[in-house]
Amino acid sequence: MRGYCCLTLLALAPLMAAEEGSTSLFNGKDLTGWKPNENVDTFSVKDGAIVAHGPRSHCFYVGDFHNHTFKDFELKVDIMTLPKANGGVYIQTEYQAEGWPGKGFEVQVNNTYPGDPRRTASLYEVADNAAELAKDNQWFTEDIVAKGNTITIKVNDKLVAQWTQPADWAGTSDFSGRRIGAGTIALHGHDPGSTVYYKNIRIKVLQ
Repeated sequence: MRGYCCLTLLALAPLMAAEEGSTSLFNGKDLTGWKPNENVDTFSVKDGAIVAHGPRSHCFYVGDFHNHTFKDFELKVDIMTLPKANGGVYIQTEYQAEGWPGKGFEVQVNNTYPGDPRRTASLYEVADNAAELAKDNQWFTEDIVAKGNTITIKVNDKLVAQWTQPADWAGTSDFSGRRIGAGTIALHGHDPGSTVYYKNIRIKVLQ
């Protein structure tokens, strides 16, 4: 009940306007411009947030802005997890009908999910973070900057990771497509026991 009350109070707050120079990728009302794969019912919209809850699925941005293709950008997403939830924000990826996205990088969302030591703001399997940076039932902001061959990740303005892709980089042991390149954004629905809320999804294209 404590988590539900916290969620209700916070979710009823007005949606944050995109910062100057940024463009909102989510209208706060429905999934216009977004396309879930495999288990489409995992994603819904409630109180101005995209909710991920259900079997594994990924919700890809397929909207018109910048032809849903971004390489150099700053992406900010406000996120809230319920206890023992796992999620993530994929960048520089592409739509695929099923499975874990093979292209691009995952920025982890995991405050208390058991069995996975990679916590929130890990650049998954690339630059992992084991520290607890955010709390369940509280909104926090992941700020992701991709510029050239460098990815920088902050949580609530705290620098967590800054990784530059080596010249001989061949991806991770699990995904050879984990490498710098143009692509879209996706939200991660991990499993039926995880509930993650995403809102105020805004992006600034960098020159």
